[in-house]
Amino acid sequence: MKNRTALAENNCSAAHERWGDLPARMLDSLRELTEKYGFIVALGDLYYLNDNWYVSHAGLLRLSRRCRCQGIHVAPVRKFCDPTASRWAFRATVYKSQRCKGFAGYGDADPSNVSPLVRGAEMRIAETRAVNRALRKAYGIGLCSVEEIGSLSGPIEARNSIGLKPKEHSKNNGDLPGNGQPLLRDRLCLLIRQHNLDAAQVKRYAAEFCHVQSLRDASRDQIEEFIQHLSNLAAEGRDKLLQELEPQAGNAAQPTEAA
Repeated sequence: MKNRTALAENNCSAAHERWGDLPARMLDSLRELTEKYGFIVALGDLYYLNDNWYVSHAGLLRLSRRCRCQGIHVAPVRKFCDPTASRWAFRATVYKSQRCKGFAGYGDADPSNVSPLVRGAEMRIAETRAVNRALRKAYGIGLCSVEEIGSLSGPIEARNSIGLKPKEHSKNNGDLPGNGQPLLRDRLCLLIRQHNLDAAQVKRYAAEFCHVQSLRDASRDQIEEFIQHLSNLAAEGRDKLLQELEPQAGNAAQPTEAA
Protein backbone atom coordinates (compact mmCIF):
# COMPACT_ATOMS: atom_id res chain seq x y z
CA MET A 1 0.00 0.00 0.00
CA LYS A 2 2.92 2.33 0.77
CA ASN A 3 4.29 1.75 -2.72
CA ARG A 4 0.88 2.44 -4.25
CA THR A 5 0.62 5.72 -2.32
CA ALA A 6 4.00 6.83 -3.66
CA LEU A 7 2.93 5.75 -7.15
CA ALA A 8 -0.24 7.83 -6.79
CA GLU A 9 1.81 10.96 -6.14
CA ASN A 10 4.07 10.16 -9.09
CA ASN A 11 0.98 9.75 -11.25
CA CYS A 12 -0.34 13.15 -10.16
CA SER A 13 2.97 14.75 -11.11
CA ALA A 14 3.00 12.96 -14.46
CA ALA A 15 -0.61 13.99 -15.11
CA HIS A 16 0.22 17.63 -14.34
CA GLU A 17 3.17 17.55 -16.73
CA ARG A 18 1.09 16.00 -19.48
CA TRP A 19 -2.30 17.70 -19.09
CA GLY A 20 -1.62 20.74 -16.93
CA ASP A 21 -3.59 21.71 -13.83
CA LEU A 22 -6.39 19.19 -13.21
CA PRO A 23 -9.43 19.63 -10.94
CA ALA A 24 -8.94 18.36 -7.40
CA ARG A 25 -11.70 15.78 -7.85
CA MET A 26 -9.88 14.32 -10.87
CA LEU A 27 -6.63 14.06 -8.91
CA ASP A 28 -8.49 12.34 -6.08
CA SER A 29 -9.96 9.94 -8.61
CA LEU A 30 -6.49 9.33 -10.06
CA ARG A 31 -5.10 8.50 -6.60
CA GLU A 32 -7.97 6.08 -6.00
CA LEU A 33 -7.44 4.36 -9.36
CA THR A 34 -3.72 4.09 -8.69
CA GLU A 35 -4.05 2.62 -5.22
CA LYS A 36 -6.72 0.17 -6.34
CA TYR A 37 -5.30 -1.00 -9.67
CA GLY A 38 -1.68 0.16 -9.81
CA PHE A 39 -2.07 2.06 -13.09
CA ILE A 40 0.92 4.14 -14.25
CA VAL A 41 0.27 7.38 -16.16
CA ALA A 42 3.81 7.58 -17.55
CA LEU A 43 3.31 4.21 -19.26
CA GLY A 44 0.06 5.29 -20.87
CA ASP A 45 -2.25 3.22 -18.65
CA LEU A 46 -4.64 6.15 -18.19
CA TYR A 47 -5.73 9.08 -20.36
CA TYR A 48 -7.46 12.30 -19.38
CA LEU A 49 -9.99 13.31 -22.05
CA ASN A 50 -13.05 15.56 -21.82
CA ASP A 51 -12.78 15.82 -18.02
CA ASN A 52 -12.83 12.03 -17.59
CA TRP A 53 -10.30 9.27 -17.01
CA TYR A 54 -10.02 6.48 -19.58
CA VAL A 55 -8.04 3.28 -19.22
CA SER A 56 -5.95 2.00 -22.12
CA HIS A 57 -5.64 -1.47 -23.62
CA ALA A 58 -2.00 -1.57 -22.50
CA GLY A 59 -3.00 -0.63 -18.97
CA LEU A 60 -5.61 -3.39 -18.83
CA LEU A 61 -3.15 -5.99 -20.10
CA ARG A 62 -0.56 -4.95 -17.51
CA LEU A 63 -3.22 -5.22 -14.81
CA SER A 64 -4.14 -8.72 -15.96
CA ARG A 65 -0.51 -9.80 -15.72
CA ARG A 66 -0.17 -8.38 -12.21
CA CYS A 67 -3.32 -10.28 -11.23
CA ARG A 68 -2.00 -13.51 -12.82
CA CYS A 69 -4.78 -13.79 -15.37
CA GLN A 70 -4.92 -17.38 -16.68
CA GLY A 71 -5.92 -16.56 -20.23
CA ILE A 72 -8.08 -14.67 -22.72
CA HIS A 73 -10.05 -16.36 -25.49
CA VAL A 74 -11.23 -14.24 -28.42
CA ALA A 75 -13.40 -15.27 -31.38
CA PRO A 76 -15.42 -13.42 -34.04
CA VAL A 77 -19.19 -13.35 -33.79
CA ARG A 78 -19.71 -14.30 -37.41
CA LYS A 79 -23.39 -13.43 -37.72
CA PHE A 80 -22.55 -9.81 -36.90
CA CYS A 81 -19.52 -9.61 -39.20
CA ASP A 82 -19.54 -8.26 -42.75
CA PRO A 83 -15.98 -8.10 -44.16
CA THR A 84 -17.14 -6.36 -47.35
CA ALA A 85 -18.44 -3.47 -45.24
CA SER A 86 -15.48 -3.58 -42.80
CA ARG A 87 -17.91 -4.46 -40.01
CA TRP A 88 -16.60 -6.77 -37.29
CA ALA A 89 -17.74 -8.09 -33.93
CA PHE A 90 -15.80 -10.19 -31.42
CA ARG A 91 -16.47 -11.97 -28.16
CA ALA A 92 -13.68 -12.14 -25.59
CA THR A 93 -13.63 -14.26 -22.44
CA VAL A 94 -11.21 -13.60 -19.59
CA TYR A 95 -10.27 -16.38 -17.17
CA LYS A 96 -8.93 -14.98 -13.91
CA SER A 97 -8.01 -18.41 -12.54
CA GLN A 98 -8.04 -22.05 -13.58
CA ARG A 99 -11.46 -22.53 -11.98
CA CYS A 100 -12.91 -19.29 -13.30
CA LYS A 101 -15.92 -19.77 -15.59
CA GLY A 102 -14.98 -16.65 -17.50
CA PHE A 103 -15.99 -13.03 -17.91
CA ALA A 104 -17.28 -12.25 -21.40
CA GLY A 105 -17.25 -8.98 -23.28
CA TYR A 106 -18.23 -7.97 -26.81
CA GLY A 107 -16.69 -5.39 -29.11
CA ASP A 108 -17.65 -4.14 -32.55
CA ALA A 109 -16.15 -1.76 -35.07
CA ASP A 110 -17.01 -0.42 -38.51
CA PRO A 111 -16.13 2.76 -40.44
CA SER A 112 -18.92 4.67 -38.67
CA ASN A 113 -17.51 4.24 -35.16
CA VAL A 114 -13.75 4.42 -35.58
CA SER A 115 -11.48 7.40 -36.15
CA PRO A 116 -10.40 8.16 -39.73
CA LEU A 117 -6.87 7.80 -38.36
CA VAL A 118 -7.33 4.04 -38.12
CA ARG A 119 -9.60 3.26 -41.06
CA GLY A 120 -8.82 -0.17 -42.46
CA ALA A 121 -8.07 -1.62 -39.02
CA GLU A 122 -11.68 -2.22 -37.95
CA MET A 123 -11.14 -5.95 -37.32
CA ARG A 124 -8.26 -5.33 -34.92
CA ILE A 125 -10.13 -2.53 -33.18
CA ALA A 126 -13.18 -4.74 -32.66
CA GLU A 127 -11.00 -7.45 -31.13
CA THR A 128 -9.29 -4.93 -28.83
CA ARG A 129 -12.62 -3.50 -27.70
CA ALA A 130 -13.92 -6.97 -26.87
CA VAL A 131 -10.82 -7.80 -24.82
CA ASN A 132 -11.03 -4.45 -23.03
CA ARG A 133 -14.66 -4.96 -22.04
CA ALA A 134 -13.99 -8.48 -20.80
CA LEU A 135 -11.01 -7.32 -18.75
CA ARG A 136 -12.97 -4.42 -17.30
CA LYS A 137 -15.72 -6.82 -16.23
CA ALA A 138 -13.27 -9.33 -14.79
CA TYR A 139 -11.47 -6.79 -12.62
CA GLY A 140 -14.37 -4.49 -11.80
CA ILE A 141 -13.16 -1.40 -13.66
CA GLY A 142 -15.90 1.13 -14.30
CA LEU A 143 -13.77 3.31 -16.58
CA CYS A 144 -14.39 3.19 -20.31
CA SER A 145 -11.30 2.28 -22.30
CA VAL A 146 -9.87 4.82 -24.70
CA GLU A 147 -10.05 2.30 -27.56
CA GLU A 148 -13.83 2.13 -27.11
CA ILE A 149 -14.26 5.81 -27.95
CA GLY A 150 -15.99 6.07 -31.30
CA SER A 151 -13.58 8.63 -32.75
CA LEU A 152 -10.58 10.20 -31.07
CA SER A 153 -10.69 13.02 -33.60
CA GLY A 154 -14.24 14.00 -32.69
CA PRO A 155 -17.32 14.62 -34.84
CA ILE A 156 -17.03 16.29 -38.22
CA GLU A 157 -18.46 19.54 -36.80
CA ALA A 158 -15.61 19.75 -34.28
CA ARG A 159 -13.01 19.04 -36.94
CA ASN A 160 -14.44 21.70 -39.21
CA SER A 161 -14.27 24.28 -36.40
CA ILE A 162 -10.50 24.31 -36.81
CA GLY A 163 -10.91 25.96 -40.17
CA LEU A 164 -9.55 23.39 -42.61
CA LYS A 165 -11.63 22.61 -45.64
CA PRO A 166 -14.16 19.88 -44.81
CA LYS A 167 -14.24 18.32 -48.28
CA GLU A 168 -12.22 15.13 -48.57
CA HIS A 169 -10.95 16.11 -52.04
CA SER A 170 -9.57 19.53 -51.04
CA LYS A 171 -6.45 20.29 -53.07
CA ASN A 172 -5.22 22.94 -50.64
CA ASN A 173 -4.80 20.74 -47.58
CA GLY A 174 -4.13 17.48 -49.38
CA ASP A 175 -6.79 15.52 -47.51
CA LEU A 176 -7.12 12.91 -50.23
CA PRO A 177 -9.10 9.77 -49.37
CA GLY A 178 -7.50 6.40 -49.79
CA ASN A 179 -3.89 7.60 -49.79
CA GLY A 180 -3.09 5.69 -46.62
CA GLN A 181 -2.30 8.89 -44.67
CA PRO A 182 -4.36 10.39 -41.81
CA LEU A 183 -6.26 13.52 -42.82
CA LEU A 184 -4.43 16.66 -41.78
CA ARG A 185 -7.42 17.99 -39.87
CA ASP A 186 -7.62 14.71 -37.93
CA ARG A 187 -3.95 14.84 -37.03
CA LEU A 188 -4.38 18.40 -35.82
CA CYS A 189 -7.56 17.59 -33.91
CA LEU A 190 -5.83 14.66 -32.24
CA LEU A 191 -3.12 17.00 -30.94
CA ILE A 192 -5.79 19.39 -29.66
CA ARG A 193 -7.63 16.56 -27.91
CA GLN A 194 -4.50 14.97 -26.44
CA HIS A 195 -3.29 18.20 -24.86
CA ASN A 196 -6.68 19.79 -24.07
CA LEU A 197 -6.00 22.84 -26.22
CA ASP A 198 -8.37 25.61 -27.25
CA ALA A 199 -9.26 25.06 -30.92
CA ALA A 200 -9.74 28.80 -31.55
CA GLN A 201 -6.28 29.59 -30.20
CA VAL A 202 -4.72 26.85 -32.30
CA LYS A 203 -6.54 28.14 -35.40
CA ARG A 204 -5.26 31.70 -34.82
CA TYR A 205 -1.73 30.53 -34.09
CA ALA A 206 -1.72 28.29 -37.17
CA ALA A 207 -2.80 31.15 -39.45
CA GLU A 208 0.01 33.32 -38.07
CA PHE A 209 2.52 30.51 -38.48
CA CYS A 210 1.47 29.89 -42.10
CA HIS A 211 1.30 33.65 -42.88
CA VAL A 212 -2.26 33.46 -44.19
CA GLN A 213 -5.46 35.33 -43.36
CA SER A 214 -7.40 32.11 -42.89
CA LEU A 215 -6.17 28.57 -42.28
CA ARG A 216 -8.27 27.49 -45.27
CA ASP A 217 -5.81 29.38 -47.48
CA ALA A 218 -2.78 27.46 -46.24
CA SER A 219 -1.15 24.83 -48.42
CA ARG A 220 -0.72 21.22 -47.39
CA ASP A 221 3.01 21.72 -46.87
CA GLN A 222 2.38 24.70 -44.60
CA ILE A 223 -0.14 22.79 -42.51
CA GLU A 224 2.11 19.75 -42.25
CA GLU A 225 4.97 21.98 -41.09
CA PHE A 226 2.68 23.61 -38.54
CA ILE A 227 1.54 20.24 -37.18
CA GLN A 228 5.16 19.19 -36.78
CA HIS A 229 5.92 22.51 -35.06
CA LEU A 230 3.00 22.02 -32.67
CA SER A 231 4.13 18.46 -31.92
CA ASN A 232 7.63 19.71 -31.13
CA LEU A 233 6.23 22.31 -28.74
CA ALA A 234 4.10 19.67 -27.04
CA ALA A 235 7.19 17.52 -26.53
CA GLU A 236 8.78 20.39 -24.60
CA GLY A 237 5.87 20.44 -22.15
CA ARG A 238 2.29 21.68 -22.00
CA ASP A 239 3.27 24.94 -20.25
CA LYS A 240 5.53 25.85 -23.17
CA LEU A 241 2.74 24.94 -25.59
CA LEU A 242 0.15 27.11 -23.80
CA GLN A 243 2.58 30.01 -23.60
CA GLU A 244 3.08 29.95 -27.36
CA LEU A 245 -0.66 29.80 -28.00
CA GLU A 246 -1.46 32.85 -25.86
CA PRO A 247 -2.42 35.88 -28.01
CA GLN A 248 0.02 38.11 -26.13
CA ALA A 249 2.85 35.75 -27.00
CA GLY A 250 3.40 37.77 -30.17
CA ASN A 251 3.83 36.47 -33.68
CA ALA A 252 4.05 32.74 -34.17
CA ALA A 253 7.45 31.23 -34.59
CA GLN A 254 8.76 31.38 -38.12
CA PRO A 255 8.99 28.10 -39.99
CA THR A 256 12.52 27.00 -40.56
CA GLU A 257 13.97 26.73 -44.05
CA ALA A 258 14.23 23.20 -45.38
CA ALA A 259 17.79 21.99 -45.45
